[in-house]
Amino acid sequence: MASYPTKLVEAFASRALIIYYANSVSEKVTNQDYEGEIRDKGSILNVLTFGAIKSHDYTGANMGSPDQLSESNAQLITDQAKDFYFQIKSYDKFRSYIKSPEGTILAQVANELKKVVDQFVLGKYTSAQAGNRIGVPYTTGNVTVTTGTGAVVGVGTTFTAAMVGRGFLATGQTVWSRVATYTDATHITLVDDLDDTGAGAYSQGTVAGGTAFQIEANTPLQATKSSIYGLLGQIVTILDNYEIPDEERWCVIPPAIHELLRDAPEYIPSGVDQAYQDVVKKAQVKEVQGLAVWKSPRVNGDNVNGYHSMAGHRSAITFAMGLTENGIEDAYGNFGKNYKSLYVYGAKVADERRKGLTELFLYK
Repeated sequence: MASYPTKLVEAFASRALIIYYANSVSEKVTNQDYEGEIRDKGSILNVLTFGAIKSHDYTGANMGSPDQLSESNAQLITDQAKDFYFQIKSYDKFRSYIKSPEGTILAQVANELKKVVDQFVLGKYTSAQAGNRIGVPYTTGNVTVTTGTGAVVGVGTTFTAAMVGRGFLATGQTVWSRVATYTDATHITLVDDLDDTGAGAYSQGTVAGGTAFQIEANTPLQATKSSIYGLLGQIVTILDNYEIPDEERWCVIPPAIHELLRDAPEYIPSGVDQAYQDVVKKAQVKEVQGLAVWKSPRVNGDNVNGYHSMAGHRSAITFAMGLTENGIEDAYGNFGKNYKSLYVYGAKVADERRKGLTELFLYK
């Protein structure tokens, strides 16, 4: 009998995780392609990315040297942890929660997991590749950029701290950099758009004084029912330019933007068959422009400062989550029992995969 409560606790904690996976947005827009084992908070997992294999014209003669497969390795750290600790009256009551999860404490635990994890994953909009953001760019003034340091001196500029992390491109440049630090209205610094190998360096060369520039998506773009369909099309164009596979593309929008999409002239409601009802229950609006569109109130931002909606391919964000601790103990002072469990998780957008992630910065 001593092992029975332990199995009961494991069943409850595992069932909560299953319900989370079935209903969360984060599970639908990420992949779990990592190597390693989740043991506790701070577990380090490897995210491997292989270089593309190319075809060659065959002439009938001996083929040339084989392509060398390049491999890059990024690390995902389970740096997030959420615990649940509550009191139950009896084992029988606890067992009933597992058998009938709807409307019980089990559903509440699963829903809380969904909220906090979706909020975390949807915050990865900051990892979108520079140049992949749709919004109103900042173009006021002109700049000089110093080789090596990435120091930017602006003339007629009004740089702000909110520009840190946004993409930067001066006239004549073909590769986007990232705003790394803000000093004042005329001084910022740049780095290459990398988080893994080579992070922290600037290699895009000197930009002579008086050069025009842009900082991407500095302010949100107003979306309307007439423009929202076209904005989703811009996401598709970005992904197409990088030859991102058509399958498993997605976009997550807040309820306010979903209202615009629903009223768009191009929007054609899906039927009311059972398959459609099932995806609606899981928060998928429909497929638009080849994107599986999901609605979530966990999208970062608001309608005043702008929503940071994410879109991309499922390969972009690698996500890991595990149940690392669970147990039950006597409740002192009464005949109840205290339940406790610990879930840890983390997410990573490796440098090679950032091209498959975009941000749509907008408001209604």
